[in-house]
Amino acid sequence: MSDYTPAMEFHPQPQPGTPTPWAFPAPERLTLANGLTVLHSHRPGQQLVAVDVVLDAPLAAEPEGLDGVASILSRALSEGTDTLSAEEFAGELERAGATLDAHADHPAIRVSLEVPASRLERGLTLLGDALRAPALPADEIERLVANRLDEIVHEQANPARRAAKALYAELFPAADRLSRPRSGSADTVKRIDRDAVKAFYDAHLRPSTATAVVVGDLTGVELTGLLESTLGRWTAETREPAVHGPVAGDDTGRVVIVDRPGSVQTQLLIGRIGPDRHDPVWAAQVLGTYCLGGTLTSRLDRVLREEKGYTYGVRAFAQALRSSADGTGRGLLAISGSVDTESTAPALQDTWTILRTLAAEGLTDAEREEAVQFLVGVAPLKFETAGSVAATLADQVEQYLPDTYQADFYRKLAELDTAAATRAVVAAFPPDRLVTVLVGDASVIAEPVKALGIGDVTVLAN
Repeated sequence: MSDYTPAMEFHPQPQPGTPTPWAFPAPERLTLANGLTVLHSHRPGQQLVAVDVVLDAPLAAEPEGLDGVASILSRALSEGTDTLSAEEFAGELERAGATLDAHADHPAIRVSLEVPASRLERGLTLLGDALRAPALPADEIERLVANRLDEIVHEQANPARRAAKALYAELFPAADRLSRPRSGSADTVKRIDRDAVKAFYDAHLRPSTATAVVVGDLTGVELTGLLESTLGRWTAETREPAVHGPVAGDDTGRVVIVDRPGSVQTQLLIGRIGPDRHDPVWAAQVLGTYCLGGTLTSRLDRVLREEKGYTYGVRAFAQALRSSADGTGRGLLAISGSVDTESTAPALQDTWTILRTLAAEGLTDAEREEAVQFLVGVAPLKFETAGSVAATLADQVEQYLPDTYQADFYRKLAELDTAAATRAVVAAFPPDRLVTVLVGDASVIAEPVKALGIGDVTVLAN
């Protein structure tokens, strides 16, 4: 038996390196021969490439009486091309491991493709064909219209959707497309046919006014040539981009109750119009709004959920509505949640007390610090996927913001002090300038709400 004992070699413990500061990915730009603008960002390791196309087809451009035609068109873009039937097109997407989605909103139609980097050429070819020559078959249009009419019935029964519909109708004049449902009403959708969809496509979808965003691992990809041979095959007559009108609304303090007899809960949506991302106050407004109602530890939840037990959760938020380069766009500022029916008036009273106390005493440094740590600290995780980066860059395009906007936004958030966040959130939610929509049993909640004195009360049938 040998007395030899092998020596164990210990390697030095690895030492951490210097952390690399995170910044939102800055895109590069190019323009294809057909006029299509392209923003692209190489993200090593992101083998699922995301492509978002922003099409200059705002809802305000829909013909009178045909609200919803943009939505039907967006859904029809994946229903076949000049060479593939709807079933064949779906099969080709599946074989490429790709997904294709589209939706219409007030600023534009958005088409989103996700495809493995190894099949990027096939995915871009299918996307290009869907934009260049969608079949728009009459039978598929009829099916999409029928589906949308079914959705409208369900939306009327959904308290959150019904509250949003009522709030937009209250805030904006009837002539403004913002006042009406994004995907149309039953009266307008039932008028939509293949000719209407094709006419809207011909009038508004063209590469010269569109922007494509490509994000993912582009190692070894000759991107310009690939895009020219796929999306670059889409051609159409050049036209001027759409002009977005200024946003104006009436946020005089008042209450609208959408009556749902027998409802055991009341859906609350309290809102007004305010600055959008072009306004220098936006970052401070986001920070202050997060302190008010962005998380379980925010003021609204701390009182309404934890102390009083009225609700499972209430949130405050700000979102852009319709933006333009001249800064005449606006955003929606809102508080949303639901409470049990008997607690409706007490919950509103406590909400107004929270807002008045906030105006009188301001936010605390601890609230500001917690909000900054979350909003800035979570950003690298929020934008971990190519899809999240592409969607955010597409948002910037849609809202006429510079390519550096998101990176600048997080820098501003980190630098903001408590006083700035307080000023912004107090200005965003003045108690006397809030439109309150309640979807619930009017026979139970109307009189107690009137007694609060937060505005004239109107009751609508559901």
